[in-house]
Amino acid sequence: MSSSTMRLLVTGASGFVGGRLVEMARAEGHEVFGIGRRRLDRDDYASVDLGRVAAADLPELPWQPDAVIHCAARATPYARRADYERDNVVATRTVLDWCARLGEPRLVHVSSSSVLYRDGDQLDLTEDTPLPADFANDYARTKASSERIVGTYGGSWVIARPRAVFGPGDTVLFPRIIAAAKAGRVPRLTGRTEPAVGDLIYVDNLADHLLQLARRPELTGVYHLTNAEPVEIQAMLLDVIARLGFDPPSREVSLTTAMRAATVLERTWRLLRLPGEPPITPYGVGVLSWSKTFVPDLMLRDLGAPKVSVAEGVDRFVAWQRENL
Repeated sequence: MSSSTMRLLVTGASGFVGGRLVEMARAEGHEVFGIGRRRLDRDDYASVDLGRVAAADLPELPWQPDAVIHCAARATPYARRADYERDNVVATRTVLDWCARLGEPRLVHVSSSSVLYRDGDQLDLTEDTPLPADFANDYARTKASSERIVGTYGGSWVIARPRAVFGPGDTVLFPRIIAAAKAGRVPRLTGRTEPAVGDLIYVDNLADHLLQLARRPELTGVYHLTNAEPVEIQAMLLDVIARLGFDPPSREVSLTTAMRAATVLERTWRLLRLPGEPPITPYGVGVLSWSKTFVPDLMLRDLGAPKVSVAEGVDRFVAWQRENL
């Protein structure tokens, strides 16, 4: 594979990460064919639900890809277990079968740092940190399963584990906080002696690193992808809320109380099969309350430093959000 232009197949191309990746890849001169669940009116895109089709029924490509970047996933913090299994596990098996039919191109699998999460603070996690015995939720469990599947691939492969992707177009991290802020439902979580800190990654930095991983078949194994600059999570989110003109939280809730309430709500939603997702989930409370940081040495050595800082990324997100409020 040359270090210049590539022919890329991108799954999840209608989503937040996949969509931005496709835009940046085309801007760099790469040929891209995208697939995703949503319908888009483009000749170089096909609407496909990877969890519901066999590889033999997937569309014909205009060329054999140099690399496949598998972004498609069920990434919401709450969904039915069957949906996570279909969209994260079954879909990944289908992608591997498709890759085998395509001559085993380079495979870049977008997983998640959540495969390592457990309750409580976790500092300086590395690519060698073992997976927990019990996963934080069904999303983490099925993403870990998808990683094991990728490890059986006969061609060149690499696994990317981004941490808390944010930026314009975000559908998971900030939007739920902003929706809660609009409704006046964002409390200040108390009960820690020190603020929770965590890594994030701006979406353009993630897309840049994924393109680098696609063009370098000698890189394999797992890469944690972050902005390499941990921030105080609650302080950053409160700053975003203030900059968007929403009132700051007026009430305080302890971490213990919030976690108990979130657990009861999630169990109630599952038991009664209520539509949508609960107002809060244990995973969401954990994101705000527990420190999760990652050692970025492998990423920095092989892929270089992120080009967009967290501060600049937040500025871009706030500007985009103001235009779409």
